Amino acid sequence: MATVEVAGVRAPGWRGGFGRLWTAAVVSRFGDALRTAALPLLAAGLTDEPLVVASVTACGYVPWLLFGLLGGAVADRVDGRRAMWAVDTVRGLLVACFALAVGLGHASIPLLLVLAFSLTTLQTLFDNASTALLPSLVDSEVLGSANARLMTGQQLAGGLLAGPFVPLLLTAGAFMPFVADASTYLVAAALVASLRIRPPERAPRPAGSTLRAEIGTGLRALWRDRALRAVCVATLLCNIGMGALIATLVLHVTRWLHAGNAGYAAAMTAYSAGSLAGGFVAQRIARRTGRVRALLVAGAVQTASLLFMGTVRRLDALLVGMLLLGAMNMVWNVNQVTLMQQRSPESMVGRIASAFRTASTSGAPLGALLGGVVARTYGWNGPALLAAALFALAVTSLITVRKPDVPVVAPQDGATAGHLTP
Repeated sequence: MATVEVAGVRAPGWRGGFGRLWTAAVVSRFGDALRTAALPLLAAGLTDEPLVVASVTACGYVPWLLFGLLGGAVADRVDGRRAMWAVDTVRGLLVACFALAVGLGHASIPLLLVLAFSLTTLQTLFDNASTALLPSLVDSEVLGSANARLMTGQQLAGGLLAGPFVPLLLTAGAFMPFVADASTYLVAAALVASLRIRPPERAPRPAGSTLRAEIGTGLRALWRDRALRAVCVATLLCNIGMGALIATLVLHVTRWLHAGNAGYAAAMTAYSAGSLAGGFVAQRIARRTGRVRALLVAGAVQTASLLFMGTVRRLDALLVGMLLLGAMNMVWNVNQVTLMQQRSPESMVGRIASAFRTASTSGAPLGALLGGVVARTYGWNGPALLAAALFALAVTSLITVRKPDVPVVAPQDGATAGHLTP
């Protein structure tokens, strides 16, 4: 496990496998962004029914609710590296077949729904296996830096670089974004398959152990860890708030601020730029404050940003708020994932990660519905204020576990014990 030291700060080295995993993650995210942008455009070209178009996006959430916990349990049973490259190979072939169907003029709404559902179902295994694999590639002391580099690279590829390529690819044909996406999956699969790491040693499963029982064990381990339980609840509250904001942001910009489509594009760009900045400071904040306190800082700044956005009726105020929101969202994500990896028993990382992701996914559509109701009832700036209230609740829920001496795993779990890094 290679590490380097730059300006007195230790970080993961690009050799030893991390560089290949980073490249695979960034390349794959670039392709995902191309497909995510192209699918609604393709759906809109096939039907004028808004509910049908929206259902294509909804299919990207449903599998997490149905199979998220199952994906985590499977990830804890299998070799994560093999699971990742096998899943990416299957996804690459699926998207390639879909691209062929689009190119031959056989695209249809049912085919789009099947593709979106299938890809996200496979993602439930891939993402949980990826979370469990990273600690095998880097030392624990640089795990936060590794997560920051991964998330920043993915944000750069998916949030900024992919956008300009979509219209260019579409000029060559509606199938081209999907050809590019299929290619990125296969490249990522080859990179992950080339990793040479020893899978973590796992204790033999009890005779007759079932996936259902193992999911229950993982959920109980998450619930017994006071810090992880609080972070999970706080993350759910934040995602409800973000779901409300993002689902109605276009109305906030175009109707409350009267800033038009250009204003909306500027707001999304500000959020992406803030996310990149957050990736560079996430580990520095955690090093000074500790990971739970870093979450408190991020949540407090986001609460203030949302209040600012919801009360000041100016586009420049919105852009500043979105910039800070994006930066602190990255700080939250990096430290939340790292905290979970460091505190989870090695044999349960996949299951605990899946609980976090399932909570996150369930919060987004719930928040979107709440945002629509609030915007209709209280005004176009209402969802931003609702999000501020939810973020404030999330920060409050973390105050009781902000101290660095919270045990890593409850003694009755029988897992390794330790203390949260201050």
